Amino acid sequence: MSQSLSLTQTRYTISEVAARTGLSQHTLRWYERIGLMPHVDRSHSGQRRFNDTDLDWLGFVGKLRATGMSVADMVRYAELVREGEHTRGERRELLERTRREVRARITELTDALAVLDYKIDMYASTR
Repeated sequence: MSQSLSLTQTRYTISEVAARTGLSQHTLRWYERIGLMPHVDRSHSGQRRFNDTDLDWLGFVGKLRATGMSVADMVRYAELVREGEHTRGERRELLERTRREVRARITELTDALAVLDYKIDMYASTR
């Protein structure tokens, strides 16, 4: 990113990010503390100033959370990203494992839904 782009990039306060993401300010600070967030810039007075890249990252973290990925694995993924390009293989393995787990959960939920549908249909036909 060029210097001029970084100077004109939109900056957001922690309260603005909380409103945009639905995450609490406490959660955002915790994410930063545990290493789930990359370095967040600070204003001259020390206030956090998030940017669009940070918002994109938080969106991705939200998707990882929705998969059921553990916080430890999310932090590990973030560490690997920060370590650089040579960690692509390990990052891919982590995401592929998570994808397998999500697919297994989808199968499990699909089976449970079929049982529920069967029972509901059974009750509907006895009216």
